[in-house]
Amino acid sequence: MAQMFIFGLGYTATRIADALRQRGWTVDATGSAGNIDFADANLVRVGLARATHVLSSVPPSEGSDPVLDAYGKAVDGRWLGYLSSTGVYGDAQGAWVDESAQTGTGRRAARAECDQRWLEMGSRLFRLPGIYGPGRSAFDRVREGKANRIDLPGQVFSRIHVDDIVSGVIAGLDAPAGAYNLSDDLPCAQNAVIEEACRLLGAQLPPLQTLDEAGLSQMARGFYAENRRVANGKAKRVLGWKPRHATYRQGLRAIFDAE
Repeated sequence: MAQMFIFGLGYTATRIADALRQRGWTVDATGSAGNIDFADANLVRVGLARATHVLSSVPPSEGSDPVLDAYGKAVDGRWLGYLSSTGVYGDAQGAWVDESAQTGTGRRAARAECDQRWLEMGSRLFRLPGIYGPGRSAFDRVREGKANRIDLPGQVFSRIHVDDIVSGVIAGLDAPAGAYNLSDDLPCAQNAVIEEACRLLGAQLPPLQTLDEAGLSQMARGFYAENRRVANGKAKRVLGWKPRHATYRQGLRAIFDAE
């Protein structure tokens, strides 16, 4: 029987686990919603011993990968998957980046190092841009009064609906090791996403502001410091995957209709 062990049962990984269980898999997981304590090495190793597949969604901690540091030898020899970030590509000044692009030049140096470690172990790296979905979308920011429209002409981002991450990982179960960008087909300004959410909600648009006027945190400013379009052609070609929500418009509409 196929058995998945997931490190870090968070927003995205929970949906992956649900999809696997619907397909008859058994799933063990660490994290607040999981059934195994990450710090209990005995239980983790027991779970790993019966696992056929291992997926990590745990981000770097203190500049390193806590999963590989603690259990790297125990996960070796299985199907491995890692939920990484397209932030490993750094700033491309609005250009397209694919899996052949250089990594490690951006603000997410630790993420890039972890990405490389998993790659060297023969993992499937699912590099993800901004994730949105039910309960975590532009609708929530608009309703909470936290949505911003920033005056940065030419600034472009990519994004991915959480359900399309799930289908990408499922497709990757039979795929060769390597990196795969899972992104939608329409990189665009974040302002466009906020404006579409406001249109669907019938809400007033937030004012167009500079970064200084918006009073953004350093973390949020870092988000706007990088500008790139993420290409998903390899995932379509090798995994046979395509995003159900090909643009933010379809993705937001699906969330809106389901509420």
